[in-house]
Amino acid sequence: MTSTDAAPASSAAHPRVSQRFAGIAESATLAVDAKAKALKAQGRPVIGFGAGEPDFPTPPAIVAAAVAAAQDPANHRYSPAGGLPVLREAVASATLRDSGYEIDPSSVLITNGGKQAVFQAFGAVVDPGDEVLLPAPYWTTYPEAIRLAGGVPVEVFAGPEAAYLVTVEQLEAARTPATKALLLCSPSNPTGAVYPPEAIEAIGRWALEHGIWVITDEIYQHLVYDDAVFTPVLRAVPELADTTVVVNGVAKTYAMTGWRVGWMQGPADVVKAATNFQSHLTSNVSNVSQRAAVAALTGDLSAVAEMRAAFDRRRRAMVAALSAIEGVDCPTPTGAFYAYPSVQGLLGREIRGVVPTTSAELAELILTEAEVAVVPGEAFGPSGYLRLSYALGDADLAEGVARIAALLGEAR
Repeated sequence: MTSTDAAPASSAAHPRVSQRFAGIAESATLAVDAKAKALKAQGRPVIGFGAGEPDFPTPPAIVAAAVAAAQDPANHRYSPAGGLPVLREAVASATLRDSGYEIDPSSVLITNGGKQAVFQAFGAVVDPGDEVLLPAPYWTTYPEAIRLAGGVPVEVFAGPEAAYLVTVEQLEAARTPATKALLLCSPSNPTGAVYPPEAIEAIGRWALEHGIWVITDEIYQHLVYDDAVFTPVLRAVPELADTTVVVNGVAKTYAMTGWRVGWMQGPADVVKAATNFQSHLTSNVSNVSQRAAVAALTGDLSAVAEMRAAFDRRRRAMVAALSAIEGVDCPTPTGAFYAYPSVQGLLGREIRGVVPTTSAELAELILTEAEVAVVPGEAFGPSGYLRLSYALGDADLAEGVARIAALLGEAR
């Protein structure tokens, strides 16, 4: 290559990577999971509590439906960007069955997993400069999706003393003339908190009163324990239908994380705009995966009940073990499959010659010394917390928590 053939150098005015993409942080949960898997590949006995992924296989009937779909030439071709009509109808039927209110199948957009639904929901509603109220701790993807849409995430934090549940008073204190939307996630990732019905209604009425959009992530709706009740905001406050976008998917309920099928449901103009965008971005979701999702949504929920029972057993075991560690405060989660203990009582104390001052430093120490991967609170909001998924085998869970307890028990 001659000097005249050389690629032009970047300049301050023209950086190599766009500001939009350069500002995106890597998914902390996927990063921790990848690191754990890499260490395991090297032969190290790492136990990973990082990924929010059921350890169960997808139920056989769903897999069988996918096999049949793969053999049908009709599924070898493009299909509507908005999703197969039969799947949109299945989503509408499942919404009536599980959430207790009716929707039109035309108001559903099938997406490549729940993450695409989240991004497109914010992209369809939020303009540059719009503020989005984000209850914290929050799932690590929410603020990135808000910023990519040009919005400004406004964190509203509730700690363990409040069971990680924000109040209407906190939301009102954070509201400004620039507030456009509220993100609502119940059951919650990362805390496992579930808002009681009266809180969902109060928040919904407040949003309706102030003309604030609600983007509600309901992907953990089937995973509730004890006396907790999943309450869809559109059942509690039906009048919000014109300013609410629901995001959901089959990943968590049916152990289908790798199948990549989610959906968003909302007002016609919002869904149309998101569908137009998706028609340029990804076109249709894999037809085979869509057919599998139809089988999931139209089948019985017996496999779901079995998985929930296993999660419940693991939940109780994990909370008991974590709560026994001096310096750890672990509220009992009542939904999803995460525990979110406060480790502030351990920060600043020496553990094997190291004095961690942040939960990120503590998580690194746990990985290095105990060979257990956890996600630090910095991924979800303030430092001082850890997220541990209990969606893994009972033996690994017991061994992993025992290793953590042994290490943290050395704190001085």
